[in-house]
Amino acid sequence: MGISELIPCPQCSQKISPRAKACPRCGHPLKPYWGFEWKSRASLGGWPLVHVAVGRDKTTGKILVARGMIAVGQFAIGVITIAQFGIGFLFGFGQFILGYTALAQFAFAFYFGIGQIATGQTAIGQLAIGQYVLGQIGLGRFVWDTKGRHPMAEEYFRILWLSVKSLLIP
Repeated sequence: MGISELIPCPQCSQKISPRAKACPRCGHPLKPYWGFEWKSRASLGGWPLVHVAVGRDKTTGKILVARGMIAVGQFAIGVITIAQFGIGFLFGFGQFILGYTALAQFAFAFYFGIGQIATGQTAIGQLAIGQYVLGQIGLGRFVWDTKGRHPMAEEYFRILWLSVKSLLIP
């Protein structure tokens, strides 16, 4: 094991083996790192089709980041992402998501965002910011919020609802 593979003791910062049960210098007990990682064998553009990664690397202690066409994890980057913190180039679902479209507590989307705080060309949320906005508090060009309904926003969201409804109810 080389020096670069050693990790710092959380108590005294002494470099120690990641497999140690306790720090030999200060005796601080070390928890073994928990993590899970799986990648599909198939890939596209050098990225696995599916990459699932949660927790920390068992030997280095580094946070695992899922990177794939479909990326799932606490931290993830992919075309389609499901994560606590993620970037979804096409779609992201999670707590803090940045992407083209996003469904998240904090949805920062370019095109379509739904969340407690949402941005996007179309934004739906408690606080929504965008071109067409539906929210409790809305900022944008065509806003439907607790202060009022812009006629263009009302028509846009009525048509949007009819489109979604036709997909759900044949």
